[in-house]
Amino acid sequence: MQHKTHALVIGGSLAGLLMSRVLANHFDRVTVIERDTYPDQPMPRRGVPHSRFPHTLMLRGQRILEQWFPGLKAELLAQGAIELDSMKEIAFLTPAGWTVRSDSDLMLLACSRDLLDWHIRRRLAASDKIHFLTSASVTGLLTDPEHTKITGVSLHRHQDTNTELHENLYADLIVDASGKASRTPQWLQKLGYAAPPETEVNAFVGYTARIYQPPPNLSVDWKMVFIPSAPPQQHRGGAIFPIEGDRSTPNQMRWIVSLVGGDHDYPPTDEAGFVAFARSLPSPILADAIQNATPLTPIYTYCGNENRRRHYDQLSDSPARLIVVGHAACLLNPTYGQAMTVAALEANIVDQFFQRHSIDSLHQQTHVLQKRLATAHREAWSAATNMDYRYHSVSSKPTDTVTRFANWYWDQLLELVVDRVGVHHTFLEVLHLLKPSIALFHPSILAQVLWHDLRKRRQQSALRQESTISTM
Repeated sequence: MQHKTHALVIGGSLAGLLMSRVLANHFDRVTVIERDTYPDQPMPRRGVPHSRFPHTLMLRGQRILEQWFPGLKAELLAQGAIELDSMKEIAFLTPAGWTVRSDSDLMLLACSRDLLDWHIRRRLAASDKIHFLTSASVTGLLTDPEHTKITGVSLHRHQDTNTELHENLYADLIVDASGKASRTPQWLQKLGYAAPPETEVNAFVGYTARIYQPPPNLSVDWKMVFIPSAPPQQHRGGAIFPIEGDRSTPNQMRWIVSLVGGDHDYPPTDEAGFVAFARSLPSPILADAIQNATPLTPIYTYCGNENRRRHYDQLSDSPARLIVVGHAACLLNPTYGQAMTVAALEANIVDQFFQRHSIDSLHQQTHVLQKRLATAHREAWSAATNMDYRYHSVSSKPTDTVTRFANWYWDQLLELVVDRVGVHHTFLEVLHLLKPSIALFHPSILAQVLWHDLRKRRQQSALRQESTISTM
């Protein structure tokens, strides 16, 4: 009798859900183990505490999800999700001013994280290959006698009677998608392996969020407002993010209004402090917008926003048939909205791997797969940490020439996107992970950056000369 292949995913948040979708193409059975119980409607749950905050599905991630779940975009739009032109309908304030607004093909989909997760779970639950094991916690890894490969997990299942059921579950592949609280480093050490080396970049960023009902008869020329922080000079920012209405009125748009502060300058959670923080931003647009809006929720706060990379790809010795994905491998400052798209990229890599390798090859190829997964978050990690290194509170900052040049170049780009449509378009393509960051160094853009800087230097020199003459 032929062996029925089984893949096991630890963690049923978005990274785990996307992994289960692609693994169902290659395994006979996929089990998703989740500590929570899933709500039967789009609503917050304990295992995703940051779902109350804005979640941006970058355009690259949006396109990948549509490939895996055809018609998902139409379903979300039918439930009140908002489609908007990233260049025309987002009021984006840089330190140099508001970006140029124009029609584009960069259409962004805005909705709550709860709505997105719920639609994906519903799709997966319809598959006869994917099974959800909820109210269950993994307590350790199972191995063969030599500890050379992982064969399953031990777990606790929480019963309605306040009792726990202990059992073992065996599989041909174990995927840790359990998030930042992942216990895999400790489990590996218990088996005699080294824990992965870690890199952490912490700018001590915190943010708050509140859902509002927009004021009636609102007349503005934007659907979204984005005022990012700009360290080291400006460590405060904010955003207005449109989402669908509640369950009773899904097509009545709401706002998630979020405030962010770095270098320990966390936004307050009291009413007066929240409003005052919004008013302190470089533009009054956000504060003015919420002045007549109706608050629908309390003010929520979230401060666990460090970047942390666990380098499983660098381990010289690790057991086969175990891979680590999502925040369990690479935690990104969520302010930059990259994590969901990175999870989609990881799922693509796993699918491509099994298109070229058999499941039996995992004993020799697991480390190869883990190294490929590390490439999924390389661009996002670089973008997030390069920005966070600019905060004062980050220790061990790189000070080499390359870093100084990159910071200078970024500042010039933010000045160019104010009035250069082509530069703005490429800038957004890189931001949404549609193009690699090297696209921003295309000769046509590089030439504009150098000419822009030369012109600024000449203007500054002329001003200094005029100032010298006037004081003589």
